[in-house]
Amino acid sequence: MVPHVPLSAAVRARALRSCPAGPRAERSSRGSSSIRPASPLAMPLDHRRLHGPEDSQPPELWAAQLRDGDDEAEQSGAAPRDPCALRPLFARAGLLSQAEGSAYVELSGGTKVLCAAWGPREAAEPGGAVAAGRLVCDFRRAPFCARGARPRPGGAAEREAEREAAAALREALEPAVRLSRYPRARLAVSALLLQDGGSALAAAISAASLALADAGVEMYDLAVGCALCRPPLPHGHGSAAGPWLLQPGEDEERGAAARLTVALLPALNQLSAVLGGGRGGETEGWGAALRLGVEGCQRIYPVLRHCLLRAARRRDGA
Repeated sequence: MVPHVPLSAAVRARALRSCPAGPRAERSSRGSSSIRPASPLAMPLDHRRLHGPEDSQPPELWAAQLRDGDDEAEQSGAAPRDPCALRPLFARAGLLSQAEGSAYVELSGGTKVLCAAWGPREAAEPGGAVAAGRLVCDFRRAPFCARGARPRPGGAAEREAEREAAAALREALEPAVRLSRYPRARLAVSALLLQDGGSALAAAISAASLALADAGVEMYDLAVGCALCRPPLPHGHGSAAGPWLLQPGEDEERGAAARLTVALLPALNQLSAVLGGGRGGETEGWGAALRLGVEGCQRIYPVLRHCLLRAARRRDGA
């Protein structure tokens, strides 16, 4: 049996100093030993780990703050917006090389739509050949397009809204395309809503019409879309809604009492589609909205024509 030999203080201190890592013992003033962890510099670091914040907030909190800010701006007595004013519009055709025709339309305030057109392609009908051509329209919303609350991406409500928008797009474009010149053929148009800042369907109609024209499809005229909405008046007023607004934004559309989208063939001065609904007031109010929408389409038309001319010049220069 090996006898226990107590170590002196000098030998113990020398042994602790020679230890490169691990806990280090130091003697307190009372003579007892206390364990102190080693310096953080001596510990290995995991550089692949990103430390997140200690606390976080749900996204709904910031959306509520944005709504509260909008309400405060309305109550601060800011100047009301001109109901006949158009939002600045940017349009460009011939962007996508994978499509036969393409167009991009952006409205000031955050509405961005990208459209592509293909055709004519042979249409195989199960019941035999068709006499005239067919126009197939597709409308999709990007998962990140909406700023506020929206239906769950890929859900039933989302798919139903996209089908309704595709049907409205086809209704507005069919009168503008000379389908009789494309027998037994199919024309396809696909619209992708990149960002929804209001008046999305009207912007998609204009962009899809530009894409068809850029693809060389024979058309009677460009279909120009313009949206309107009628906000409700505060409680205590006799009328159920306020004046009609041209090209409403997302916030204006969210609380609107009535909505309207007008599609016009300006060169022929003919309406290709009138879409919308709601509590618009008396019949004279709907007539005034229709005249305001036609005037807005006529003001947008020169911008779209200039966009096509620039695309033709770029194509000729290339």
